[in-house]
Amino acid sequence: MKPHADKQHAAILSINIQQEQDLVTARQRARQLSSLLGFGSLDQTRIATAVAEVARNAYRYGGGGRLDFSIDLRSRPQILWMQISDQGPGIREIEPILKGVYISSNGLGLGLAGTKRLMDEFEIESVAGRGTTVRFGKSMPANAVEVADIARICAVLAQQHAGNLTEELEKQNRDLLQTLEALRRRESELEQRQEDLERLNLELDETNRGVVALYAELDEKAQALRRADEMKSRFLSHVSHEFRTPVNAVLALARLLLMHTDGELTPEQEKQVGYIRDAAQQLAEIVNDLLDLAKVESGKTELRLSRIDVSQFLGATRALMRPLASNEAVSLVFEDSPTPLAFETDESKLGQILRNLISNALKFTQHGEVRVSAAIAAAGDAVEFTVKDTGIGIAREDLERIFQEFAQIENPLQKRVKGTGLGLPLSRRLAILLGGALSVESTLGLGSTFKLTLPYRPADDPQMAGAAEQRGAAPGKTILLVDDELASRYLVHHLLQGTEHRIVEADAMSAAERARFEAPSLIILDLSMPDHTGFEVLEELKSNEVTAHIPVIIHTSKLMTEVDYARLENKIAAVLPKGAQGRLAALMAMREILGEPYLFSFEPEFR
Repeated sequence: MKPHADKQHAAILSINIQQEQDLVTARQRARQLSSLLGFGSLDQTRIATAVAEVARNAYRYGGGGRLDFSIDLRSRPQILWMQISDQGPGIREIEPILKGVYISSNGLGLGLAGTKRLMDEFEIESVAGRGTTVRFGKSMPANAVEVADIARICAVLAQQHAGNLTEELEKQNRDLLQTLEALRRRESELEQRQEDLERLNLELDETNRGVVALYAELDEKAQALRRADEMKSRFLSHVSHEFRTPVNAVLALARLLLMHTDGELTPEQEKQVGYIRDAAQQLAEIVNDLLDLAKVESGKTELRLSRIDVSQFLGATRALMRPLASNEAVSLVFEDSPTPLAFETDESKLGQILRNLISNALKFTQHGEVRVSAAIAAAGDAVEFTVKDTGIGIAREDLERIFQEFAQIENPLQKRVKGTGLGLPLSRRLAILLGGALSVESTLGLGSTFKLTLPYRPADDPQMAGAAEQRGAAPGKTILLVDDELASRYLVHHLLQGTEHRIVEADAMSAAERARFEAPSLIILDLSMPDHTGFEVLEELKSNEVTAHIPVIIHTSKLMTEVDYARLENKIAAVLPKGAQGRLAALMAMREILGEPYLFSFEPEFR
C-alpha cells in the first residue's frame, strides 16, 4: 500500500526505523506532535502507544521500516494519519489477527489488534515477500489546522530533542500510573453507578407495584362510574318518560281551557289555568330535555339525514319562533341566503339546536335585535348558522360554563327569565353528534354570537328534492286515528276542529280492517297499546297492497330505541312525540303529507 500523499494530506514528519533507539524516537515524536495538535493527555498516550506497537512490529518482523505523519486538512473533522511501511515477509493471518482470535507464542498480532481498537481509522495491506503497510488515524480536536500552521509545528518539533530510553521508560511508567489511577476512579464510579442502579431498580419495582394497584383502583372506580352513569341515564329516561304522558295531558287540557273550547272562564279562573299551563310547560321542557340528554349520553340517538333547503328551513323556523318575540323593542331578523343553499343533515336536531339558541337570545335581549343567518364557510367545507343578539352578553370566564348542565349565570335578567340550564349543553352535544361544533363569542353588555358549524354535504339529487311529494297520500279527506288513550284522541279531535277532514277512530285489533274499508289519506298510530302493539298494526298495514301506500305518522309518548327505529325504517312518514311541540310538529307533518298549504290555524300560545 502506498502512503496517501495527495494534496489533501499535509506531510509533517518522517522517521526511519532501523534500530531500537528509533522506536523510542517514534514514540516520543508521536507524543510531541499530538500535544502540539491539541490532543488530550489520554489521546496522546493512545497515539504514542499505537505508533510504538506498529513500529516495533516493523522493526522486529520486517527488518525496519519508515514512519510518516500527515494531516488530512479537508476531512471534517480533520484526521492525524500515521503510516508505517516495511519490506519484510508480510503477514499471512491478517483477518484472525485483527479479530483478536489469533494466538502466537511470540506475541505476533497483539499490537495490530490493539492499534485498531485505539484508533478511529485503520487500514492494512500485506503481500507475502513484499512487505506490510499499516495506516491508522485519529480524529483531531475541534480546532482546525491550516496549511500555515504546519510549518510552525514542524519548527517546534525540530527544536524538541528525542530523549534516551531511560527517559522514555520513566514517561511510560508515569502514563501507566495515570492510566491505572484513571481506571481505579472509573471502577469506583462504575461501582457507585451500579449501587445507584440497584437502588433505582428497587424504587421502580415499588413504584410499579403502586402503579399497578392504582390502575386496578382506577379501573374499579371507572367501572363504578360507568355503572352509575348508565343507571342515571336509565333513571332519567324512565322517570322522564313516565312524566311525559300526564304532563302532556295537563298541558293540552289547560290550553284547551284557555282557548275557551268548552265555554268561557272567569278572569280568576283564566289566571289560575294560565298558572297551571305555565307550570306544566316548564315541567314538559325539563322532561323533554332530560330525555334528549339521556339518549345522547347513552349513544342511542340515531341520525336521520335528509336534504335541507336552508331558505325553506329558516322560513319554517321563523314562523315557529316569531310568536316568542313578544318584546316590541327586540326585532327577530332572519337574513336571506345570497345564494341557494342545500345540504344533508338531521333536520329535527338542527331545528332543535336553532330553536334553543334563538329562544335564549330573545330571553336575554331587552332591546335591539336577534339576527339569524346561514352561509357556507370560507373554506367551503361547512355550513355556518349564526344567531347574533344585542343582549346582555356573557363574561369571558363564563363562556364555557354556560355549556355545563344546569349552569345558570347570575345577571339582572336571570330572576325574570325561566330556564332549566339544559338547552345549551344539549345543543352542543347534538352539534357534536351531527359532526359539527357549537361556539360562542360575547362581550359583556354588548351581546353574544352563537355559531353552529356543520359539515357541508351538498345534496343536489332531484329525486331527494321530490321525496316529500312522493310521500303524498292518495286523494281523500279521511284520517284514521289509532290510539288507546282517551285524552290523546280527544286532543286530536279538538286540534283538527274547523278543517274539512273526517277523523275515524279504531282500536289496534280492528285498525287494519278499518283502513282497508275507509281508505284514509293518513293514519295516526300510537305504538304502546294493549293486546296489539303499533308495530303489529303497521306490519298488517304494509303487508296488504290496499293499505301499503297510506302514509303513517307514529305519534307516541314511547321512548324510542334504535331497535324501534329499525323496525319502523322505510314504513312510516314521520315519528313525532306527544306533547305540545310534538302536536304542532305532527300537524305540520300532516299538512305536508296531505299536500295542503294550511291544515289548521293556531293561536300564539300553541307553540
